[in-house]
Amino acid sequence: MKRKSLAGNACPIARTLDLIGDWWSLLIIRDALEGISRFSDFEKSLEIAKNMLSTRLKGLVERDILRLVPASDGSAYKEYVLTEKGRALQTVIVALSQWGGEFMFEPGESGSVMVDAQKRKPIRKLELLSADGRHLAPEDIATTSTAY
Repeated sequence: MKRKSLAGNACPIARTLDLIGDWWSLLIIRDALEGISRFSDFEKSLEIAKNMLSTRLKGLVERDILRLVPASDGSAYKEYVLTEKGRALQTVIVALSQWGGEFMFEPGESGSVMVDAQKRKPIRKLELLSADGRHLAPEDIATTSTAY
């Protein structure tokens, strides 16, 4: 079954999911944020078939999330590095990690947590704030039309 494109949808969530909505793409972005850049390292980390990884990486390059560059060590290899657009997805990855840590593990079950690389302390939970600094709950948020 062919996937329906959401690229022209008026909802920014739908458009974003059209771009990066499959789990492999988000996991590739997660790994790239952790410093993985070579095809073989993505393959090893994700335990993904080469053809699937190749398709996802190609799509992320085409969508300007990743850029293919010469290897940093001067070898003949190429590396995948995040673009500014790709790096901006870090907040999404952190939000998913924090939500998953709170709701997807049983008490006492081992998992991972994102930490400040310098201080090695967990990142403060992301919060939704209004323009004037008020904390916002789901019922405090509405959607309206705008021009970007």
